[in-house]
Amino acid sequence: MNKTITGFSKLSKSEKIDWLVETYFKDATSTKLLLKQYWNSDKKLQQLHDEFIENTITNYYLPFGVAPNFLINDRVYAIPMAIEESSVVAAASKAAKFWFDRGGFKTQVIATEKIGQVHFMFKGDDSKLEAFFKILKPKLLIDAIPLTKNMEKRGGGILDIELRNKTQDINNYYQLHATFDTLDAMGANFINSCLEQFAKTLKQEALDNEMFSSEEKNIEVIMSILSNYVPNCIVRAEVSCKVEELTDNPNISPLEFAQKFVQAVNIAEIEPYRAVTHNKGIMNGIDAVVLATGNDFRAVEAGVHAYASRDGQYTSLTHAKIENDIFTFWLEIPLALGTVGGLTKLHPLVKLALELLDEPTAKELMQIVAVAGLAQNFAALRSLTTTGIQEGHMKMHLMNILNQFEASKEEKNKIVEYFKTHTVTHSAVVEAITNLRS
Repeated sequence: MNKTITGFSKLSKSEKIDWLVETYFKDATSTKLLLKQYWNSDKKLQQLHDEFIENTITNYYLPFGVAPNFLINDRVYAIPMAIEESSVVAAASKAAKFWFDRGGFKTQVIATEKIGQVHFMFKGDDSKLEAFFKILKPKLLIDAIPLTKNMEKRGGGILDIELRNKTQDINNYYQLHATFDTLDAMGANFINSCLEQFAKTLKQEALDNEMFSSEEKNIEVIMSILSNYVPNCIVRAEVSCKVEELTDNPNISPLEFAQKFVQAVNIAEIEPYRAVTHNKGIMNGIDAVVLATGNDFRAVEAGVHAYASRDGQYTSLTHAKIENDIFTFWLEIPLALGTVGGLTKLHPLVKLALELLDEPTAKELMQIVAVAGLAQNFAALRSLTTTGIQEGHMKMHLMNILNQFEASKEEKNKIVEYFKTHTVTHSAVVEAITNLRS
């Protein structure tokens, strides 16, 4: 059967579905019912979802949960999280409760600088280009005023533009490296619009410049695009307490726990194989809040992992120490987030999530998201260095396994009760439900 099609995007949603189910699926009727089952009954709301992206055929749902009792800079938050992985919300909630009675989380935004670049090729004398840039820079700022005036009224805008010579890496390659403050907007559209205007001005002014030869006048712009690497858009989150207050686990002393915890972080700082999994746990918390608040978790992930490698080796994003009988655990992370624009005024659950957080500014959201990551990492390391990660995780995963076997409510109750005193593994659950049914 021919599985290619022309003009797919021009078909109606129903026509798209008809073609897909008839071409790719054995049971067309069941597939159609499944796709329509996830449509929203409110036609206006469904149309809104249909128009977020192209070629929409249905909605893909993720659980939207809440982790309460987060004390951040003496304010209490219930943090929204959209994620499918078992135990993430539970772990965050447990960490929030633990630190609530120990002073909570302290946070600080260190910087909010974002970056965009015009990448271009210049075949000529670099000293001429440097002299030209000194004349060009004021013109770049003037030509961008129609784009920046509203942002500047609110206190943001273009912070600086510099010329960067990259010819040691690629012949004839240069950059206009620009920095921005976009306030409560993530700012991608604003930054990209400014960069494209810079590129136009650069090319036009080069053509009109008398110091350049005819070859030098023909600057070739390769692309103009923001960067998701934001090493100067940094937030810090921290928890600390006396070592003697650190654990409520009777099987391990507070000092022993603190020392094992710090050593676990030290290992993640020097061992990339551990650091990747360590940081993935941090991102469980961060991505869940980023997604719930309508931000771009792919951009955040890319920037965060680049930051973790900034010194030439991939390393832990969190750090811990014991000093003067005080345990301190902290995180410094780049986060470019927005609370206006994008989905924030469109997606109903994003609006609800931001209202739940008391309509935070972008800086406030940076701090909340960083805390979610720190809490998640604390919960994971606490389990790893005491009971092991699987005990809590598999108990949360138990319900997923039971749902795979379409267990009844009565069966679920009996098996959950059984595993209160038995180790949860997939094979053990399968055996238990098989025995129960036989």
